[in-house]
Amino acid sequence: MAVRHRLIRTPPHTVWSVLEDGTRYAEWVVGTATSKPVHGHWPSLGSAIGFEIRLGPLSLTNETVVRRCVQGEILELEAKAGPLGTARIAIELRPWGDHCLVIVDEHPLRGAGGLVHNVAVEALIQLRHRAMLARLATLCETQEAEAEHHRTLGQVVSTDPAPDGGGPHA
Repeated sequence: MAVRHRLIRTPPHTVWSVLEDGTRYAEWVVGTATSKPVHGHWPSLGSAIGFEIRLGPLSLTNETVVRRCVQGEILELEAKAGPLGTARIAIELRPWGDHCLVIVDEHPLRGAGGLVHNVAVEALIQLRHRAMLARLATLCETQEAEAEHHRTLGQVVSTDPAPDGGGPHA
């Protein structure tokens, strides 16, 4: 299993606001060119995000389904990868002082991916997780800095979802 963690210098609710915004999936998931919610209300149980991966002129579309969600703490996903099968990706948020410790655990679940899973594949997943967590940290820390900037200007900043079901808004 590929397990990786990163301390993100924002409160857990800021990290969760990015994770729960289905329109932002492609911004932090490495290899994903585009994404959009396709079933249900992300991240409720059974909801799904469709995504596209582009490799030169080739593109692959598939989806990621929410298998378990504990609001603000745990998001477990099943990512479909066509003929390679599926992978289980568990993301856990832990308060760490004023910050958030994010732990990602990924492993093959179904299909051919499990048959070719070895130390080399594990190393590639670790590299992917490092980049993914760096992207997530950048998004969250930027969002928190922008919110703090608005607060210093005396503006009201809301972390509640937008009425249209989108993510947080200022």
